[in-house]
Amino acid sequence: MTNPSVDIIVPVWNNPFETRACLAAILEHSPEARLIIIDNGSNRETELMLDEFSERLGDHALFMAAERHLGLVPAINRGLASSDAGSAVIVRPHVIVGNGWLEALLEAARMPGVGLVTPVFRGSGAPAVFRPGPGYTLTETFSLSFAALLINGELHRQLGGFDEGLDGGEWCLRDYVRRTETNGYHTCVTARTELSCGPETVFGSQERRQEQARLSRDRYLSRWGIARHYCLYFGPEADAAELSGTMEVIVAAARRGHRFELLLHRKQFKEFRRRGWTGLHTAVTAFKLPIFGADRSLSRRFEALQAADPDLLPLRATENVIFPGVAAPMCLNEVVPDRGNDFSLAPHWDNAMEVI
Repeated sequence: MTNPSVDIIVPVWNNPFETRACLAAILEHSPEARLIIIDNGSNRETELMLDEFSERLGDHALFMAAERHLGLVPAINRGLASSDAGSAVIVRPHVIVGNGWLEALLEAARMPGVGLVTPVFRGSGAPAVFRPGPGYTLTETFSLSFAALLINGELHRQLGGFDEGLDGGEWCLRDYVRRTETNGYHTCVTARTELSCGPETVFGSQERRQEQARLSRDRYLSRWGIARHYCLYFGPEADAAELSGTMEVIVAAARRGHRFELLLHRKQFKEFRRRGWTGLHTAVTAFKLPIFGADRSLSRRFEALQAADPDLLPLRATENVIFPGVAAPMCLNEVVPDRGNDFSLAPHWDNAMEVI
């Protein structure tokens, strides 16, 4: 395989043995990529290890050092600012890559319009990144982690770095996904590679991190608004073949962080599955109602979802649909009246959403 130009950015803070294992795995399994190593104010033991490691890499690596701990996001931004590659991949030191990992991320990044790609993870420190649905290997998502993340180089040059005023996790990444979507790029998760994660080393006290997360959440919400969680029922008479426009609306909203639970009758579910609509986005989940006792099953499903999330909002597809057991549910066009950007259920996703 001939790789496009790729930089792998590794922000390091202490943990020399873990870091060495991470760097060695990257060199073994992605030898054509350039390493950008940022020493983020590490202790002397880690400094010595990085010096020794970097000496034998030559032009294959760029080594950068900060005199004090900058924070995760500033360190990542420093690495990104030094990258002029077609793609940049962030890898944290508690992650171990394996055979074919980079090829899988680059394969996903070559899909039209893709700006961000995350793998799936396993292990004791695995972040809560949503996987593609059953039978799919590539799906759009709103769920990312700094543990490992590919960024399209052109996208980065348009957006700049991550917001350093936000936390080094959920809200900073949500903000970047929204900026990515605003610039016409998609965010995806691929199941073609699964990376191993050990426990993550965190900086600062728990109280300080919690306060930063709260402030980051407030800042994010003031910028982008609240993301809602909806349960949508189409009714037994809806023809799934005629719902392409509705699914466009739903996926466009999912790209902004909204979540949807779709309650589908058996024939509808079969048609959704055939068209690949059950794997368009990790924030859109389809539930198949049984042939007999559909209304009872629908009510129980909604009650279970609402028990797990009291803020869940019931939706009906149109005004003439009756949502069993729910009084005065809103209509879909009341909460997501337009697509917000030009989007279609693009045919270029067909090959990505293949059954495995």
